[in-house]
Amino acid sequence: MTEQNRKYLEERLTFWNQITKEEQEILIQNTAVVKYTQGQNIYDAQQECIGVLLIKSGELRTYILSEEGKEVTLYRLSDDDVCILSASCILKNITFDVHVDAEKDTEILLINSSVFSALSQKNIYVEAFSLRLTADRFSDVMWAMEQILFMSFDRRLAIFLLDEMAKMGMDTLPFTHEQIAKYVGSAREVVSRMLKYFAKEGMVELSRGSIKIIDRQKLKKLL
Repeated sequence: MTEQNRKYLEERLTFWNQITKEEQEILIQNTAVVKYTQGQNIYDAQQECIGVLLIKSGELRTYILSEEGKEVTLYRLSDDDVCILSASCILKNITFDVHVDAEKDTEILLINSSVFSALSQKNIYVEAFSLRLTADRFSDVMWAMEQILFMSFDRRLAIFLLDEMAKMGMDTLPFTHEQIAKYVGSAREVVSRMLKYFAKEGMVELSRGSIKIIDRQKLKKLL
């Protein structure tokens, strides 16, 4: 492992100073650099527990899939985030199947699941780290479910557009209607219909493969 990756590991694992030098070395020896290409499936119900993912760069999407093939996005993770549901074997009470895809070309540090699990079982700081990450991710899941179950679609779409605008720091969002449908848990036709309404009302401007926010205040009034 390079010195840069070792330092990154130390910074992202908040329990680093609460484990022994020997345990630190075991973690280092059982962490690999892995690269995924855009669109690649990283984890699903058919795969073995792959481990804990530390995202150096890129973006991952975690979602559930119905028997009819409908995808519901639970949350998305980007630079410096940690994905622990990919190591669901560590979390004994996880009883639903999740899928993880690379939304962009992504580079991660992958910590071996069995090594991380063994460390978590004997070190309360590692266990606390795991539980805190799980709580954060389930907070994201509950927010996604709340939007789908209780919010009107125009409000959900407005929230998505404003959140992405704030995250990216620009008013032109490089998303297709199909991508947005996956992110907000709806059908492409529904997204297209609502975006056309937003455009008619002067809130957005639609182009092939992108949406430009032209009246943020009007969008905010939908919240």
